[in-house]
Amino acid sequence: MQIYNSLSRKKEDFIPRTEGKVTMYTCGPTVYHYAHIGNLRSYIMEDVLEKYLRFTGLDVTRAMNITDVGHLTSDGDTGDDKMLKGARREHKTVMEIAKFYTDAFFEDCRKLNIKKPDIVVPATSCIDDFIKVISSLIEKGYAYISGGNVYFDTSKLEKYYVFNDFKEEDLAVGVREGVEEDGNKRNKADFVLWFTKSKFDSQELKWESPWGTGYPGWHIECSCISMKNLGEYLDIHCGGIDNVFPHHTNEIAQSEAYLGHKWCSYWFHVLHLNTSSGKMSKSSGEFLTVSLLEEKGFNPLVYRLFCLQSHYRKSLVFDWESLKNTAATYEKLLSKISAILKERTGKIDTESAEYGDLMRKFRDALDNDLNTAMGITVIYDVLKSGLSADQKIGIIDEFDRVLGLDLVKNAEKYSDEKNSQEIPDEILELAEQRKNARKQRNFALADEIRDKISALGYEIRETRQGVEISKK
Repeated sequence: MQIYNSLSRKKEDFIPRTEGKVTMYTCGPTVYHYAHIGNLRSYIMEDVLEKYLRFTGLDVTRAMNITDVGHLTSDGDTGDDKMLKGARREHKTVMEIAKFYTDAFFEDCRKLNIKKPDIVVPATSCIDDFIKVISSLIEKGYAYISGGNVYFDTSKLEKYYVFNDFKEEDLAVGVREGVEEDGNKRNKADFVLWFTKSKFDSQELKWESPWGTGYPGWHIECSCISMKNLGEYLDIHCGGIDNVFPHHTNEIAQSEAYLGHKWCSYWFHVLHLNTSSGKMSKSSGEFLTVSLLEEKGFNPLVYRLFCLQSHYRKSLVFDWESLKNTAATYEKLLSKISAILKERTGKIDTESAEYGDLMRKFRDALDNDLNTAMGITVIYDVLKSGLSADQKIGIIDEFDRVLGLDLVKNAEKYSDEKNSQEIPDEILELAEQRKNARKQRNFALADEIRDKISALGYEIRETRQGVEISKK
């Protein structure tokens, strides 16, 4: 498999450090509000990556943090903790907010067929680990105390801007919101490892530390949770493209300063989901959530298909018309697969040469930097192929172990729903007349009745299971 490595900015062969095993880390949500579908695009694509690695026979261990403290509203290490902001908005405690929105996040993941990572760790459960690593960074000269806070000293690194060769003077203090520069920092690029002085009087969650009562910075959380649960060497780190700077840049700085060696081999970043007015966010425009998709009548898996039809390294523009078109595509797939389901014999087919060719085409697509759009195209190749019905269903099920679209499962439901539609008595009576005409071998009359049924908006056809009537 080849994958684009954001660190080297090129496609590389994916070779795990330990043969047959993969360690994978995902930046989890800050659970102060519902996830919008832009956030969830990243988790969908990371899910496909994990499932494909497993599909190829690799043993994957995936960890993810839950940020329930320390993520401020600005990248400049100023502003309120987002969790506190959510608690104020809803007049609840921070822990009540964290529990509610963590549960909501995983419910959205369930609806989107996103597998829950093997290891899920709330940041608030790892305070001792953060203190241990920060203490070591101070001892090694990579961190300093100033104005009550502990900062990472980026000037001690040979190269800080590892993802892009930025010039420090060209970088704004904060990349998301306008903020005032922190005068306690020795260098503009330095970042906070531990806070005791950041609107601290209003902070609900705080712990004792060698530097005073306070709370961890956002960046230290992911490094510590990854190192604690996945070891000193990480194969692949995932996240949205907006995490490249400063979050992932800071993770690399502090992790490698602490460990004394290279930490992560591959970096997998998913580009933004945009609307016609720009990048999607919780604070602008219509708040697009999975629940809103459902309210508007869309199966969440239609949104998953919408994402898979585009490459993860391309920005994707969302609008309701595009989602409606994807819903029609999904329904057509279910209809075609539903028809094939009725043709199965139940016999165990040996895999043919054509079966093997189609499997290779699918793997070639996913091996090429997770080209899910081409992978979906192979499903259409299966539908048009000369495979038996049993083989077609079997191979689509195999592909769906990666794609997660529940195609066969929902095609079965689709067929049941079509069959359970209420058929008017007039149509049922005509169907009975046609049946009798066929018994008497009066095929001209049977065809005439079929045409009459068709003119009334219904379709009748013979299957192995008997006569099927459906609305056109």
